[in-house]
Amino acid sequence: MTVSLNLHATISVPTSPLITKALAYAREHMDDNGYKHVVRSWLISQALIDHLPSSQKEHIDREAASIGAILHDLGWSETPGLTSDDKRFEVDGANAARDFIRKEGLKEEWDEHRIQLLWDIIALHTSSGIAPYKQPEVAFTHMGIFTELAGVGPVKAEVGDMITVTQEEFDNIAKEYPREGLRGYVKGVMCGLCTRKPETTYDNFVGGFGDRFVEGYSREGKEVSDKLMVTMTE
Repeated sequence: MTVSLNLHATISVPTSPLITKALAYAREHMDDNGYKHVVRSWLISQALIDHLPSSQKEHIDREAASIGAILHDLGWSETPGLTSDDKRFEVDGANAARDFIRKEGLKEEWDEHRIQLLWDIIALHTSSGIAPYKQPEVAFTHMGIFTELAGVGPVKAEVGDMITVTQEEFDNIAKEYPREGLRGYVKGVMCGLCTRKPETTYDNFVGGFGDRFVEGYSREGKEVSDKLMVTMTE
């Protein structure tokens, strides 16, 4: 399927009944800002894949990558029962997506290996030191989400030629799914996590929002290095 963004720019994305269901599921369980973010992330990550040589992209599971991008922030949902009180939001999202696939996906198409791939796409989407070295579905979804948040130029300056989405494509995606209020929205989500379940934020980037913006929040004595220095034997 080709998504037309205007008369001059198109992005090819896969289409399947399960992708359609994933879009509906994300729309049901996310607010407007969150939903627009995951759709922009999906389109950008698929643009990165679409720009690959045919010999490379034909081996990529674009349906799994699409569903991973679309459902990657279910851990932000306010739907009761969809998230936990004791797990990182990435793990909540990965678990929710896995449950979605086990309910909606065909068993003959979604074996445990493919389900694990989807889980990894979501669980590792914020892990910039790991995701780029995993399967291409994990790597390109991570890069698409990173680009959606930070912009084409800054991400390309950091990671190089892997970022092939053009500024025109990026801008046209933003016209279809506006980014207004994104910075404040993301800040609010991260600060909310630091407030509601701070123990899930001490060992990852979310804690940085708590340190800067949440009164009374502190990672002092709670990071992995602190624990090791207390419990490690000589």
